[in-house]
Amino acid sequence: MRKPRKRFALLSIALIATAGALTACTTGDDGGSDDGGGGSGDAIKIGLLLPESQTARYEKFDRPLFEEHLATLGDYEVVYANADQDASKQQQQAESALTEGIEVMVLDPVDGAAAASIVANAAAQDVPVIAYDRFIEGGQIAYYISFDNEQVGVLQGEALVERLQADGTTTGIIMINGSPTDGNATLFKEGAHSVIDASGIPILAEFDTPDWSAEEAQTFAAGQIGQFSDQISGVYAANDGTAGGAIAALRAAGVDPIPPVTGQDAELTGIQRIVAGDQFMTVYKAIKLEAELAAEVADQLARGETPEGDTEVDGIPATLLTPVVVTVDNIADTVIADDFYTVDEICTAEYADACAAAAGLQ
Repeated sequence: MRKPRKRFALLSIALIATAGALTACTTGDDGGSDDGGGGSGDAIKIGLLLPESQTARYEKFDRPLFEEHLATLGDYEVVYANADQDASKQQQQAESALTEGIEVMVLDPVDGAAAASIVANAAAQDVPVIAYDRFIEGGQIAYYISFDNEQVGVLQGEALVERLQADGTTTGIIMINGSPTDGNATLFKEGAHSVIDASGIPILAEFDTPDWSAEEAQTFAAGQIGQFSDQISGVYAANDGTAGGAIAALRAAGVDPIPPVTGQDAELTGIQRIVAGDQFMTVYKAIKLEAELAAEVADQLARGETPEGDTEVDGIPATLLTPVVVTVDNIADTVIADDFYTVDEICTAEYADACAAAAGLQ
C-alpha cells in the first residue's frame, strides 16, 4: 500500500499570478480538435485527459476550473478528452493528444495500472505526465496531485461508526465500495476498513462496484436488503453515486427510517439528500484547489521548471489536499462558503422545507 512520507493538515496554496490570459481551446471526447477560437499558432498545448462523466465533478468542475486557471498563466491551448470509463479509449485519446504535440499531459486514469503504458509513450516523446486525482502505477510520472485518499475512507468510516454507536444500532454494515479498477477506491476501502474492522460492528456483505455504477450499487443493495433486512444498521457507500443507488434500493424496499449512508464528492444530489435526511454524510474535496494546482504544475513543467511537492508518494513529488466531512450541520460552512454551490442551487422547491430546518440554509 502506498503511503505518503509525511502528512499535513490544511494546505495554503499561493496561486501564481502571471500576466497574460487566453481562452483555452478544447477538444471533443474523441480527441478531435474543437477550436473555440481562443488558441493561437504559438500557444503551448497541454493535454487534459479525464476518466469519465458519470461522476458529475469532472465536466462541471475539474475541466472548466483547470482550463480557466491555465488561461491566466500563459498562452496555452488545452487538448481535452474524456474516456467515458473506457481504458482503451483513454489510451487512444492519449495517443491522439501526443500526436497533436502536447508538451505536458494531465492524466486522470480510468485504470491506474493500465495507464503506465500511456506514461511510457509520453516519456518516449519527452512529455511529462501529471497524475491527477488518481495515482498511476509504474512509469515515472512528474507529479501527483490528489487528496489523502486513505484518509477519505477513514473519515467515512469514523463518521459512520460514531453515528451507529451513538444511535445504539450496531447490528451490521453493508459496504458498497468503488470501482475495482480505480486505485483511489482501494485506498478509500482500506481507510474505511481500518475503522469499521476495529469497531467490532459486523460487515454483513461487501461489493466492489464496477465503473462506480449507481445502478450496480442499487442492485447489490436490494439483494442485501432482501437477505439481511433489519440487520442493516448502516451503509458504507464510497461516493455519492453509489449512495444514491443504495438509498433508492432502501426506499423501494420500504425501509423507514433510512439507516445512515455515507458518500463522497459532495455532488449536488448528495448534498440535497443530506438536507432531506436520506443520506448521512459526504466527503467534500476542494476540487478548485486541485484543478488550479494542476494548472500551475503544468505551467511549471511547460516552462522547463521542476515543481516541488509537499510530500512524496512512491518517490514522486506530490500534493495531497485535505478532505472534509460534510453533514447537514456544516453545509453552509463548507460547500456554500467555498462557492461550490449556492443556497438556491441546493434549496429547490423540493427541498425548501428541509432547507428551512437546516443550519444556514434558510
